[in-house]
Amino acid sequence: MKRFISYLLFSDTMNYEEMLQRGKKNLPEITTTSERFVVPKVTGHIEGNKTVISNFFQIASTIGRPPEHLLKFISRETAAKGEIKKQLLIFNTKLSSSKINEKIEQYVEQFVICKECGKPDTKLSKEGIVTFIRCQACGAKSVVNSKI
Repeated sequence: MKRFISYLLFSDTMNYEEMLQRGKKNLPEITTTSERFVVPKVTGHIEGNKTVISNFFQIASTIGRPPEHLLKFISRETAAKGEIKKQLLIFNTKLSSSKINEKIEQYVEQFVICKECGKPDTKLSKEGIVTFIRCQACGAKSVVNSKI
C-alpha cells in the first residue's frame, strides 16, 4: 500500500500543477446564488377589472407571515380591496405586477427583515397595542411602525 501511495505522489507522468489544473477542470460549475432569502415575484393575470394573483400563498409562506396580514398591508398601500378565494388573491381593480411586487418588498423591509442583522429569521409579536419584530438569529427586538 505504501508503494502505491508513493507512486501516486511521486509519479513522473504528472506534477502537482497539472494535477491541480485537472482537479479544477473537473469541478462542477457553481449554480446556486449566495442569496438564501429570495421572495418570489407575483404571478397572475387581469380578468376584466380584477387582478388575480395565483402564487400569493407561496409568497406568504416564503416570508413566513400569515397571508391575511400581508393582504391587509397590500390592500392598505394600494387602496384596493382584496379577498382570498381558494388559493387565489383577487383585487377588485387592475394592478400591475410591478406595483404589487414593490408593495411586497416594502412589507418585507418593514415586517420581516431584522433591523440589526438584516436576516429574515424573525417573528412578529404583539404586546398590548405595540407590535414587535423579534429576530431569531441575533435576538434583537424592534418596534414595527405600522397600524396593521
